[in-house]
Amino acid sequence: MNEDILINITPQETRVALVLQGAVQELHIERTLTRGLAGNVYLGKVVRVLPGMQSAFIDIGLERAAFLHVADIWEARSHDGSNVPPTAIEKLLFDGQVLTVQVIKDPIGTKGARLSTQISIAGRMLVYLPQDQHIGISQKIEKESERERLRTRLQNLLPPDEKGGYIVRTMAEEAPDDHLAADVDYLRKTWGAIVQGARTRPPTTLLYQDLSLAQRVLRDFVHDETATIQVDSRENYLKLVEFAQVYTPSVLSRMAHYTGERPLFDLYGVEEEILRALGRRVDLKSGGYLIVDQTEAMTTIDVNTGGYVGGRNFADTIFKTNLESAHAIARQLRLRNLGGIIILDFIDMENNEHRNQVLAELKKTLARDRTKVSVSNFSALGLVEMTRKRTRESLAHILCEPCPACSGKGQVKTSRTICYEILRELLREAKQFNPREFRIVASQEVIDLFLEEESQHLAMLGDFIGKRISLQVEKGYHQEQYDVILM
Repeated sequence: MNEDILINITPQETRVALVLQGAVQELHIERTLTRGLAGNVYLGKVVRVLPGMQSAFIDIGLERAAFLHVADIWEARSHDGSNVPPTAIEKLLFDGQVLTVQVIKDPIGTKGARLSTQISIAGRMLVYLPQDQHIGISQKIEKESERERLRTRLQNLLPPDEKGGYIVRTMAEEAPDDHLAADVDYLRKTWGAIVQGARTRPPTTLLYQDLSLAQRVLRDFVHDETATIQVDSRENYLKLVEFAQVYTPSVLSRMAHYTGERPLFDLYGVEEEILRALGRRVDLKSGGYLIVDQTEAMTTIDVNTGGYVGGRNFADTIFKTNLESAHAIARQLRLRNLGGIIILDFIDMENNEHRNQVLAELKKTLARDRTKVSVSNFSALGLVEMTRKRTRESLAHILCEPCPACSGKGQVKTSRTICYEILRELLREAKQFNPREFRIVASQEVIDLFLEEESQHLAMLGDFIGKRISLQVEKGYHQEQYDVILM
């Protein structure tokens, strides 16, 4: 199955879409003003140590202080394989201390960035761990003989004075020795620059910034099934070619500058897919549908049969809908970049064999996810609980903000509810003040209701409080907004 990578670059943002068999599988967006921080290395300053939470707040120059837990402090861990508890944070850090830290999670919602003192620098084929000494192999390389061969190859290429460790990525399997050696040299030079900066630069300085989204695509996303990498900006295409010549020469033959008249994302239907990915409802080909609700604590995905009645019996209909939804759920998680705790509410199945097949299909489709995923079995209530590692904001959080009318609730009070609130407010004000007249300033919908169906109640209240009540439409008000003015 050939995969196409589309890169749309403008001065304000970079957008990447991964298209497989005509369907968009993943979307990645990086804006120039709010570029992701994960992977960046800073010289941080301890603002406050919290022994009760075994954590500390670190100033790295952002709007909010970043968060460092004792479990993410390299010096606190046991490195001999024993299960000794980490050293207490108050014995390791003190207010005002300066230390080198790396962002492992971007700021999300109201939470600051999460940090670690264990630095890792990713290259094309290797990940450098300057504070470790062991050589690890990617878990995707399963054959023990191949793992041992790669470990031996790398050990033979390392310089005698090497004190750090490495993780061998899957791309290193077929790479020649000179490419591996070049990766080692690049990573060691990068670490040397970080160490030098930490000695000479002031606190809260950015010491190392991760690659841009377009560069990370060339480094991390391209694999054997990638057919083309199309870039719609000539200037950036040439820059990416320069980068690829040095770091990822194997992708050069698949890179192309898109020169068509239609915008690249329009040609492949990506713009429409982005709009659909921001909605709650996801329609399935069979007629069923998913409802996706994202909250700060978790994401819930509900499966419904909708108009699908195609099975031989009701149980068969449910089973086929759940099977199709397993594929759709895996795609939506990648497309929307949903992370954290995710609850899947499949349609109830009494047949255990059906349950097992749906769960197996879900795990199979999630296996192609680049992000770490953990899936549990069906619970007693028929729910599947899963987690997906969250390092960057979801698509909705990047592109959207809470509705100013409902403040993110997803619903607003009815016009009639607002009318009755206003009547109570008028009665409350009349008991405290003695104006000549009360004026109600509200939206068109509320005023219309007062002039029609609620006119009798308004007149009765006016007679009761003995004051004139006038109405005024304010076009800029949304349905829940109103003012009661004393004239």
